Amino acid sequence: MDLVSGYKGVVGLVFGNENSAANEDSYVERVLDRISNGQIAEDRRAAMVELQSVVAESRAAQLAFGAMGFPVLMSVLKEERDDVEMVRGALETLVSALTPLDHAKGSRDEVQPALMNSDLLSRESDSISLLLSLLSEEDFYVRYYTLQLLTALLTSSPTRLQEAILSIPRGITRLMDMLMDREVIRNEALLLLTYLTREAEEIQKIVVFEGAFEKVFSIIKEEGGSDGGVVVQDCLELLNNLLRKNASNQVLLRETMGLDPLISILRSRGGNYSFTQQKTVNLLSALETINLLIMGDPKVDPGKDGNKLTNKTTLVQKKVLDYLLLLGVESQWAPVPVRCAALQCIGNLISEHPRNIDAIATKRLGDNVQEPALNSILRIILRTSSTQEFFAADYVFKCFCEKNSDGQTMLASTLIPQPQSMMYAPLEEDVNMSFGSMLLRSLTLSENNGDLETCCRAASVLSHVIKNNNQCKERVLKIKLEAPMSSLGDPEPLMHRMVKYLAVASSMKNRNGKSALNNNSYVQLIILKLLIIWLADCPGAVQCFLDSRPHLTYLLELVADSSVTVSMRGLAAVILGECVIYNKSSDHEKDAFSIVDTISQKVGLTSYFLKFDELQKSILFASKSSEPRKVLTRSTAASMAEIEDVDEDDPSSQKDEELPILSSVFDSHFINTVKKLEADVRESIVVIYSQPKSKVAVVPAELEQRKGETDGELKKHYQLTVFSPDLLGRNATLAEDLSKIGGNDSSSEQRASGPSNRVQLETLQRDLQETSKRLELLKEEKVKIESDASYYKNLASKMESDLKSLSDAYNSLEQANYHLEKEAKALKSGEHSISPDIEAIKAEAREEAQKESETELNDLLVCLGQEQSRVDRLSARLIELGEDVDKLLEGIGDDLGMPEDDEDED
Repeated sequence: MDLVSGYKGVVGLVFGNENSAANEDSYVERVLDRISNGQIAEDRRAAMVELQSVVAESRAAQLAFGAMGFPVLMSVLKEERDDVEMVRGALETLVSALTPLDHAKGSRDEVQPALMNSDLLSRESDSISLLLSLLSEEDFYVRYYTLQLLTALLTSSPTRLQEAILSIPRGITRLMDMLMDREVIRNEALLLLTYLTREAEEIQKIVVFEGAFEKVFSIIKEEGGSDGGVVVQDCLELLNNLLRKNASNQVLLRETMGLDPLISILRSRGGNYSFTQQKTVNLLSALETINLLIMGDPKVDPGKDGNKLTNKTTLVQKKVLDYLLLLGVESQWAPVPVRCAALQCIGNLISEHPRNIDAIATKRLGDNVQEPALNSILRIILRTSSTQEFFAADYVFKCFCEKNSDGQTMLASTLIPQPQSMMYAPLEEDVNMSFGSMLLRSLTLSENNGDLETCCRAASVLSHVIKNNNQCKERVLKIKLEAPMSSLGDPEPLMHRMVKYLAVASSMKNRNGKSALNNNSYVQLIILKLLIIWLADCPGAVQCFLDSRPHLTYLLELVADSSVTVSMRGLAAVILGECVIYNKSSDHEKDAFSIVDTISQKVGLTSYFLKFDELQKSILFASKSSEPRKVLTRSTAASMAEIEDVDEDDPSSQKDEELPILSSVFDSHFINTVKKLEADVRESIVVIYSQPKSKVAVVPAELEQRKGETDGELKKHYQLTVFSPDLLGRNATLAEDLSKIGGNDSSSEQRASGPSNRVQLETLQRDLQETSKRLELLKEEKVKIESDASYYKNLASKMESDLKSLSDAYNSLEQANYHLEKEAKALKSGEHSISPDIEAIKAEAREEAQKESETELNDLLVCLGQEQSRVDRLSARLIELGEDVDKLLEGIGDDLGMPEDDEDED
């Protein structure tokens, strides 16, 4: 086995001292040698038992076995099928080699023998096929240990094993056949299939094709439904793996088996109080299955997901709503996690489904005294001691009111103030109250700590009733609450009472005398959310809010208060922005310009817009990214079955960002609404400052003409008022703030004492910089133009010189052509007077030639005379010397005779 060669010699470097590791190594080697080379069968079986024992107890032995043992045992499984005892021992040893030893757990940096061995075995191409073939053996323990071995491989190398099983013909079929085997084998096969079908779509399809639905529901029924043990949990987990994000499998289940077997699991059997932890987990798994059917595929447009709508319709037709209401609303003895999960299912079941919304609106609960189901859910919201249950029940109203204006109007129509005697009646009498009366009663309780919590929860429900429904907003605006005693004042609007509770929550003290603000922070956040929803696109609500001047003052203080959370400051800033963009008031003290002016003076526009940026970066808003839903498995079941409330005295839970339960209240829709409002607020404030009070017909009192004041005095009065230092300073500050709108620099400097000078100086500096840049550009353009001008000037001079030369040459050619044409004409006309006297010229030439010939002849004669005298002297000398002159001259004349003759002839 080549793969294990890299692991040899590692044992001594990892565990214990080197000698002991070497001993383990040599011991494992000897035992393996006995198994592979032994001649006596009993000795080989005994060696297998020894090997299994040491591998099950020692990590060093596991490591040594991984380095040298796999070829030996795989050979036993392949070639010794008839020896059942040896095959059993080999499988059991392999299971031990792949099982981590917790009691000898080392550091993270150390090699983990079990993982290493799993990796080695899964890499062998024939190992998985060999193990699957063992499932057809008749021996019970062979099949049992084989399934355990495959499960151990799957937990450490899931992807590799899934690919190997898919590549083996009838591999899944053999595993599915194990579901019909004896109970122990069935349970092991069920667990293996549960691991195998996670995130493996191809395997899911094959498993469903092999009849998984029928077999799973058969096992659940056999085990006793929700009252069964962990086997029911494994069955439901396998079922959820097959249905999660798989629309085709959901359709197949609905059209073959139907949804009745699933709904029957929710039916409570036996005593109502017998909720063991395992039954809780089983019910949670069944409720998760319901959720998977009604949540739909996230990749499909919700409005076009026909499979989801069909599942919702079918489930309600099968009376699943009754079982969910029984678990979530009526069975208060059920564990909190089950009640919360059932309420979540109810919300998902009615969300954007008109028929199901009508179904829950008409449901009535109770045996003797029946009341509407919505009233019972409202009572849970107002009375439960579990924060998680409050948010789960609140989610039902959120889904009921979403895109359901008729339902909102129906609920709002019941909001009728009750007499004081009813408002302060014992809580037990609220069974006889309408939905609106119960809600208003909770909204108007006294301001002690416990009642504030109830008011907050009621405010959350009210926000769903009026959301995106102006008719309901206006109706609720008309509600006037009487004071506890008529002598305490006139009735006040419900909105004013909500703002009052918002302020009270921040000023309350806890038992230690310290501020209880953080403990009530989510109370304030929910009331702030109610106000944001109420004021949105509702000028009447804005007017009602601004009717009390302290409201605006309190919000400004809340925005500027550094001791409150980032989310609270940001939401308060959103409400101030709504008072600007939805403000239709004609009162100059309450109009949009006045609100912006007040914000600028008290907070500063830069600081104000910074609150929006901080809100967007807060954990409450940043954590809205889609998080994968936590899957209920064996490892997570225990923690999900025991939900604990957030401890208000725990410092770690004293910030709203650290309350994950708020994610159901501050959902993505609300966050998108806040983001859109921020953009509208910025734009509106810029528009307001670009068109300040000039369009307002009302003249301020300080600018009105006084009695007896002349026009000149009035003009001078205007100038003093308009250009007063206070007004200039304030306008300069506003301009400075506007110039920084949208800035993110939280460490900006404080305003200078002379803001107008500062703004003017910055403006001049900016103009100077722009002018300098323009001047530099002009200089560069000038240099370039001068260079171009010089180039073109030189080019023009050169072209001019060339043109002059061409002109002269042309003139010369013209003159030559003229003479030639003139001569040609003369020759054609025969005019000899013009031609030269040829004979005269010849005579003159002959005469000049004769003169030249005579001169040359005379010169020749002189030369000849000189030569003759020289010859004579030479002859005389030769004679004196005794030479014969005639003999010497003999033949010389012959050579010269011809030229002399010719010359004589000439």
